[in-house]
Amino acid sequence: MLNYWRQGRFSGLRRMAVVEKAGHRIRLVVWLGASAAVALVVAVSYAVLAPPRVATAPAQPPVPIMVAAVTQQPMPVRIDTIGTVQAIANVVVKSRVDGYITDVLIKDGQFVKTGEVMFKLDDRAARAQLEQMKAQLENAKRDVARYKPLVSQAFVSRQVYDTAMANERALQAQVDDLQAQLSYYTIVAPIDGRAGTINIKAGNSIKANDLPFVTINQISPIYAGFTLPQAELPGLRDAMAKGPVEVQVKPSGDGGDAIAGTLAFFDNTVDVNSGTIAAKAVFDNAQQRLWPGQFVNVSVTERVDPNALTVPASAVLVGQNATYVYVIKDGGVAHMQPVTVARTIDGVSVIGAGLAAGDQVATDGQLRLTNGSKVEIRHPGAKPDSPS
Repeated sequence: MLNYWRQGRFSGLRRMAVVEKAGHRIRLVVWLGASAAVALVVAVSYAVLAPPRVATAPAQPPVPIMVAAVTQQPMPVRIDTIGTVQAIANVVVKSRVDGYITDVLIKDGQFVKTGEVMFKLDDRAARAQLEQMKAQLENAKRDVARYKPLVSQAFVSRQVYDTAMANERALQAQVDDLQAQLSYYTIVAPIDGRAGTINIKAGNSIKANDLPFVTINQISPIYAGFTLPQAELPGLRDAMAKGPVEVQVKPSGDGGDAIAGTLAFFDNTVDVNSGTIAAKAVFDNAQQRLWPGQFVNVSVTERVDPNALTVPASAVLVGQNATYVYVIKDGGVAHMQPVTVARTIDGVSVIGAGLAAGDQVATDGQLRLTNGSKVEIRHPGAKPDSPS
């Protein structure tokens, strides 16, 4: 009994020790778990609340550019447009009589002068009729000469004499008319100009005012016609009142210099549909560089502005909101400067506002610039890797 009790008690004590050890392990696990949770919360809080690290960007090297100074110089106030060359005179040559063509004395495209014979028609029948009428006229003249002294002697009545005189005048008129018609059988150039394609060849019979023989265009002098916005009309009128207004044209594909002329006139009506007015300039065209129907670039110089602020057109950039340039100042720093461009002529922009004479503006390399960029000024011809 005693042994049994001891064994039982001893077993109970062992079970209690085991339970106590298990409880200790549980408390240790709970404590370690709580510590890990606290560490996690601290780490997350540090990650959230700690200031971000700022990466230090490397310094950007200066941007190589070319510059030009804003200059003040005379610049024309010019209107640029497109026009067409027009002949001052255009003549369609036709026959005024029925006839048979015997001779064609010109070639396609030939330059002809006023009075030059171009075509001949068979005039034999007309000449025969003229000779017959001339014979009748001579007989009528003899009658008048014979009756005249007899009237005063009353051998011939006044009525007979008057009839003879009337017959003479009638025959003279017919002779004059036949002589005029005979001239129509020889067709001459009515103006100086360039002949086009010859439509009628020798051997053909034609009728009066039927098919055109040829068309002649006056080449020198010649017109260039174009249209201008109606807003330019007051300025052009003032300019023409002060003297000749210069107009320059350049034909498409012509590599020579522009051809100079003067504004001849502008139309008496503004087109209500387009708001433009038609104008023409006249040119000597001695070298015949201008040809009827040709397209030309037209420049009308209204006046000359003696003190215009100018920059190379390459310096001007177009942004979303404004036109601007980069002005270089503060020891080589690019500053974006909005400008107003009044006009651009032959690669030079006239600045209406935003710049002053002497300012340095970037003309090449400015596409790499931003406001405040450091720059390195280079000169034309400098090597890319060498400073200016």
